[in-house]
Amino acid sequence: MGKFSGFYRLSPEERLRLVKQERSLTGDETKVLTDSGALEMGKADRAIENVIGAVHLPLGIATNFVINGKETLVPMAVEEPSVVAAASRAAKQTLPDGFKAEADESIMIGQVQITGIEDINTSLKNLEVNKKEVLNKASEYMKHVEQYGCGARDFGAKAVQTDRGAMIIVNFHINVGNAQGANMVNTTLEGVSPILEQLTEGKAKLRIVSNLASERKAKASAVWKKELVGKAAIEGVLDAHEFAKRDIYRCSTHNKGIMNGIDAVAVATGNDWRSVEAGAHTFAAMGRYQPLTHYYKNENGDLVGEIELPLAVATVGPAISSSPTAGTSLKIMDVGSSQELAMVMASVGLANNFAALSALGTVGIQKGHMKLHARNIAAYAGARTNQEIDRVAEILTEEKNFNVERAKEVLERVREE
Repeated sequence: MGKFSGFYRLSPEERLRLVKQERSLTGDETKVLTDSGALEMGKADRAIENVIGAVHLPLGIATNFVINGKETLVPMAVEEPSVVAAASRAAKQTLPDGFKAEADESIMIGQVQITGIEDINTSLKNLEVNKKEVLNKASEYMKHVEQYGCGARDFGAKAVQTDRGAMIIVNFHINVGNAQGANMVNTTLEGVSPILEQLTEGKAKLRIVSNLASERKAKASAVWKKELVGKAAIEGVLDAHEFAKRDIYRCSTHNKGIMNGIDAVAVATGNDWRSVEAGAHTFAAMGRYQPLTHYYKNENGDLVGEIELPLAVATVGPAISSSPTAGTSLKIMDVGSSQELAMVMASVGLANNFAALSALGTVGIQKGHMKLHARNIAAYAGARTNQEIDRVAEILTEEKNFNVERAKEVLERVREE
């Protein structure tokens, strides 16, 4: 990976200087990454209610990602040690080919619930016969974004029997372009509801986007060669994958490991990680809860990993523009669309999952994780300088004792020395 080889060995200042140089960041853009007051209070106060400050997370760069032939730096905002390192290591083991990825159009599903209907069959027929009129009405609320390829594409209606009586659910398919799309969809649904009420002689109740973005999926795949990762790691990953397929308790943690990486990119780029989480886990539960990744050996005995999940993410929008770090993170990543961002996130999720499974299936996940976590423990115990933190972490790791009280004892000894 050339200039980014050994990125983890550099100081934070050196890393930022290199990223600034390679991505042509301005002084203001780099300042927001280091200024503890990056989110100005006035802007924060306009974003949510009852603001008293801002929460800050470490922002790291995952390196070694080549996605569809393009070298990609991946900003990740996360508090957990080893997530960035694991993604970088797993990505490096896919080189030189890297990841192959693709993403669907940015189609979101919006739902209108209609109740109080006397004749379900006639209402459903009226909706179908007047589909063009309904879509034309929906288009009136999207004219301002049609230039970006957005618009209501189609809808379908179904009847459901409930304890509250019969209802009709109308599912709209709406292209939202490079936006996440929730506000765009909700506004359109509210605008089109009166005509739906006329056609069904019912009452429109809920008019809301669905976080199960099943028409907006991203896929990624990669090959880990046996000569590079070893046969033991490949067999360990395959065994771990089977465990997740057969046991829901393991599957929950399996998918959480995927979301470690995906959420970290979502947070770094100002995206709604709660929506991403909801969509991913609901998609995994369609039928019965299953892993979001799939692994198998190819004809050469190498490990092939694949991932598919809905990713409703954005590269434009109010939330992103209100975060000074989100825009800079997107520039570092060098993505030009929400689809490209989704492809990066899917690749990162696959990388983090492989890293976790390969560690679990061989040496155990704690070895690398706790080595990094020991630095946090050392700092929590009172170590101030990098020299103190490194030395205390080194001793804790050697002893395999990660107790805070033990860290305080070690720190006193280090200071005496």
